[in-house]
Amino acid sequence: MLSTTSTTTLDRACAAATDRPIVSVIIPAYKVAPFIKEALDSVLSQTFNDYEVIVINDGSPDTDELENQVEAYSPWITYIKQPNAGAGAARNAGIRVARGEFVAFLDGDDLWLPEFLEQQLGLIRSEGGFGLVYADAFNLVGSRLTRKSNMDFNPSSGAVTARSLISAQCNVITSSVVARRASILAAGLFDETFPNSQDFDLWLRLAKRGARMNYQKKVLVHRRIYEGSLASDPVKSLRGEISVLEKTAERDDLTAEERAAILHSLERCRATVEVFKGKQLLTAGDFAASLRPFASRIVISRVGNSGWCCSRCISLRVCYGEFANCELPEQYQACQQTTLQNV
Repeated sequence: MLSTTSTTTLDRACAAATDRPIVSVIIPAYKVAPFIKEALDSVLSQTFNDYEVIVINDGSPDTDELENQVEAYSPWITYIKQPNAGAGAARNAGIRVARGEFVAFLDGDDLWLPEFLEQQLGLIRSEGGFGLVYADAFNLVGSRLTRKSNMDFNPSSGAVTARSLISAQCNVITSSVVARRASILAAGLFDETFPNSQDFDLWLRLAKRGARMNYQKKVLVHRRIYEGSLASDPVKSLRGEISVLEKTAERDDLTAEERAAILHSLERCRATVEVFKGKQLLTAGDFAASLRPFASRIVISRVGNSGWCCSRCISLRVCYGEFANCELPEQYQACQQTTLQNV
């Protein structure tokens, strides 16, 4: 039977241990039983092997299946079970008991390529040392990899700073992160009040504390996308990002440039949420309701009176008879006739 170790017991065990691995691999597990074996195999296949593996069962409803999958790996992992408290709390539980100088995060449904740890440790130790490094990833949809990488869609450009993170000039994939444990502890760990985007919040706090960060544009991770995963729900992800930006805006140590970037990013995220809501309603066949998000003031302010949004709303109205009695916003009235002629 799989041995379950409580956080308190493991703290005592770690204090008495004499061997200290260089890296602690932290794997939160929630509804990932079908994928956890591949995740663990990818860790055990690393070309760098001075590490420990900590799996945290965050009160998963598939615990029986999860433990059946994990039991075969019990000689090589530390398994912690806790009541459901979210990904941030699960990662924090792993960080607190970790013995390595570095922590590496891997979601229980993602995979590392064999050279991941070797490559990322080389980077984090270079140029005098960094507090955190990350890399690129291919998305794994079913059994197929996407042709373009995550950085093709969400690029990282220039230095990693609070401002570049806020403005999405640098985008961190959590399953590609290797960081110094001491830096994360000093920053206060993950904020467990956030149901998602708690990683974005931590990266921002690290940056504001002066942690040096870097990345490599090399694919070292396969990031799984499937129905029910957070990555498959852009609205939920964006709302989490909005919450983090709103929290960050309350800091009193922001520069003028950082504060302006927050306002701009909040507007962008809120507008994008409305566009996704409109698309979801359209896909569901609720054509009349889909017009409202597309025509919201925040979307209009982002695309302009005669931009994409105007064309989309009027095109929808033409295509579907039930739009005949829908009143377009005032901002669209002036360009309605011209746009209809071009539909």
